[in-house]
Amino acid sequence: MHHLTRRLALVLAGSGLAARARASDWRPSRPMRIIVPAPPGGITDIGGRLVGAQLQAAWGQPVVVENRSGGGGVTGTVEFLRAAPDGHTLLVGNIGPQSIAYTLFRELPYTPASFAPVSGLIRGPNVLVVHPSVPATTVPEFIALLRARRGQLNYASSGIGQSPHLSGVWFLQLAQAEAAHVPFRGSAPALVELLAGNVQFMFENLIAASQHVQAGRLRALAVTSAERSPLLPDVPALRETAPEMAEYDVSTWVGLFGLAASPPEAASACNAEVSKVLAQPETRTRFAQAGSAPHPTTVEQFGDFVSREIAKWRDVIRREGLVLELG
Repeated sequence: MHHLTRRLALVLAGSGLAARARASDWRPSRPMRIIVPAPPGGITDIGGRLVGAQLQAAWGQPVVVENRSGGGGVTGTVEFLRAAPDGHTLLVGNIGPQSIAYTLFRELPYTPASFAPVSGLIRGPNVLVVHPSVPATTVPEFIALLRARRGQLNYASSGIGQSPHLSGVWFLQLAQAEAAHVPFRGSAPALVELLAGNVQFMFENLIAASQHVQAGRLRALAVTSAERSPLLPDVPALRETAPEMAEYDVSTWVGLFGLAASPPEAASACNAEVSKVLAQPETRTRFAQAGSAPHPTTVEQFGDFVSREIAKWRDVIRREGLVLELG
């Protein structure tokens, strides 16, 4: 039995080494595509172009980054699923179409099983900001105000089911408070109404809100991530402000996916190259300018992360009773 156990261990160790060798040996045999289900210029697009440049430099094959926006990221995701599962097409997914959408939309044309995780890319928080007229300077004071004036305060968002909206939904659920949601067609008009005092608070992208916080036009009460942000180091993480917020942790995120039927060694090889570019100081600097940070992971770690995100937003959305039709 001892010899059999030892032999089995050697076989398993050898198979692990062989798998790593196959991953390191995998290279594209023709040009690659990276589909970005978002418009040019945003954080999802930045992630896609960073990966594209790294893979092209590493392997010498052209890498074409295609922006296929629409449907909250669903349009580009569906286009990606039409590709051959040979490792030559990748998707730069994000918190919307790859976690929130599974519960938010009534009939989504894909499931989590359609994808193979490759690597995390970028993470960044939202920030809870209030108009200066709101008589609260801390989260506990703000929660007390919301409970005392139940349903009387308004909060803006960039749209129903978007990360800033659901950041507010989860906050109100944990606070056992109510406020009226006012959705807008994008972040910019929502922020205009907040600055004018027509709505009282919102959860906004950190980089968009920080300039108004620093100028005193808005008051930041907390960031949504588990840790504080270097952009606003004096602003606490929401989870550290009140006992009822202990489980709160929201980051918008971007990650790399392959097709479920693609060769696993292709995912491992891409993950290794992504890890290299995320470790570069200039990458961290570039992401920091966008209010974000690199999110390096192994293939397995990223898969676990996405599964947790899907479960988290499923619970929040179901408690709220949100269901949307695909437009």
